Amino acid sequence: MAFWWPLLVLAFAFAICKFLLILIPPKVPSIDVDASDVLDDGNQAPENSFIYVPPRGAAQQSGKKVQCYEPATMKYLGYVPALTPDEVKEQVEKVRKAQKMWAKTSFKQRRQFLRILLKYIIKHQALICEISSRDTGKTMVDASLGEIMTTCEKINWLLSEGEQWLRPEYRSSGRSMLHKRAKVEFHPLGVIGAIVSWNYPFHNIFNPMLAALFSGNGIVIKISEHASWSGCFYFRIIQSALAAIGAPEDLVEVITGFAETGEALVSSADKVIFVGSPGVGKMIMRNAAETLIPVTLELGGKDAFIVCEDVDVDHVAQIAVRAVLQSSGQNCAGAERFYVHRNIYASFVSKVTKIIKSVTAGPPLAGRYDMGALCMHEHSEKLEGLVNDALDKGAEIVARGSFGHIGEDAVDQYFPPTVIVNVNHSMRLMQEEAFGPIMPIMKFSSDEEAIKLANDSTYGLGCAVFSGSQSRAREIASQIHCGVAAVNDFAATYMCQSLPFGGVKHSGFGRFGGVEGLRACCLVKSVVEDRWWPFIKTKIPKPIQYPVAENGFEFQESLVEALYGLSIWDRLQALVNVLKMLTEQNSPNSSRKEK
Repeated sequence: MAFWWPLLVLAFAFAICKFLLILIPPKVPSIDVDASDVLDDGNQAPENSFIYVPPRGAAQQSGKKVQCYEPATMKYLGYVPALTPDEVKEQVEKVRKAQKMWAKTSFKQRRQFLRILLKYIIKHQALICEISSRDTGKTMVDASLGEIMTTCEKINWLLSEGEQWLRPEYRSSGRSMLHKRAKVEFHPLGVIGAIVSWNYPFHNIFNPMLAALFSGNGIVIKISEHASWSGCFYFRIIQSALAAIGAPEDLVEVITGFAETGEALVSSADKVIFVGSPGVGKMIMRNAAETLIPVTLELGGKDAFIVCEDVDVDHVAQIAVRAVLQSSGQNCAGAERFYVHRNIYASFVSKVTKIIKSVTAGPPLAGRYDMGALCMHEHSEKLEGLVNDALDKGAEIVARGSFGHIGEDAVDQYFPPTVIVNVNHSMRLMQEEAFGPIMPIMKFSSDEEAIKLANDSTYGLGCAVFSGSQSRAREIASQIHCGVAAVNDFAATYMCQSLPFGGVKHSGFGRFGGVEGLRACCLVKSVVEDRWWPFIKTKIPKPIQYPVAENGFEFQESLVEALYGLSIWDRLQALVNVLKMLTEQNSPNSSRKEK
């Protein structure tokens, strides 16, 4: 016992020291980012104060300028350049040169970069959310949930676990290679190209950027033409943080433009991460095939929200409404199809109807509204088309939210929160991604029926399953063909940044987030070396040295059985044969086969 006391004391002292170190905050420099030109203080220049009317149809997808405006008010914000293919290639080459230096940095330096960003984000939450709100029409609360919390969680995970998953990982070397050490190394790919969507402009820039830089890459991010104004400001934050640690200034580039800008990035990068629609995703795959680069595609979803009869209806109703109204329904992991057990169907519809009727939509920075605007021009027309198709086929609207004070020029940017019942899978609303604040609710009678309905979709991103029995909910979720599943919750998987995120079928393939997403930014290299070098080295056995002996194949047969035979006695007998042949081969009188 006396022997253990000193060890226990040392262990206790070590634990105390670790705890005290946690209490000492790390020294993290602050950064200043100029926001004077993005704050809405009422003093903008006259040319930037008019109401903007974007062109309709294909005309809005071309030109030398990307025009920016507030979806909630249609107030003009300015413009950014649409880069040409040659300009994109120049940007990629600048990043490529910077990346070669960045690849040599330590994880300590990379963590400091993350801490600087985290410090700025926490201190400037309101500014980041306000800029996102102005550019996409979402409320401040929606921006906080989708932009700030997700990004902070990502940074926190990388700080605590990132290095662990990028260090060499040792693997078993197997029976035939017992004398070897086997490992996997993770090296940066070079320049990551990210083409990101508009619905969460801050997080969609930071999410691929954080993984790319922490794994030693550079990155070029093509931001959406529907959220370029905010993206250019968020880029300043990244530039300031890089400057604070003395990193190469060209390590990250944010580019703006239309389709040809994105196409040029695909043809120039070493890997592409794309968040968008299945149609564009297929085009990116075709272009990436020309240079045979890896591609990660997140192409949206039509997520099922299943409610069994044994739930607390009041509790689930609140989660369901958040699942469909978060960011005005413009949420990749949003719930788009609601399947409710017939025994509680009426009760559930009554509860969500009451909540939806209390929701007011309006300009998020002009008053206290529950829901904001739609980001994309003409999107309300698509939503109206989906609803009308359902009504024509027998569906019924049972509740709608209300509008607050909306300017005459921005009316088309809003769609009322809507509950619609008597829906079925013949309706476009239950098949196509709506990306809007519509809650279609359908009955089911058994778990098997709910699973069948949930799987009846071309998409396969995620699902949410609710039951009073966690094992029942888990069993249902396990049978739904999708990439992420939340048991008795909605979208909780994305807040666990240790988990990969992505889907199957038309929702795409590959993963970002978690270990899988971090390592997807790497060249995965398998390495084998001698375990006891230089004392034990690989030597070709005499029977299979060139010129190969007559008993070469017999030797191989015995060697295979000695290593992998199912019976220990068979293996021992084979081992004796192997040793016997080696002994004979090494004797002075051994003969070689004649040529």
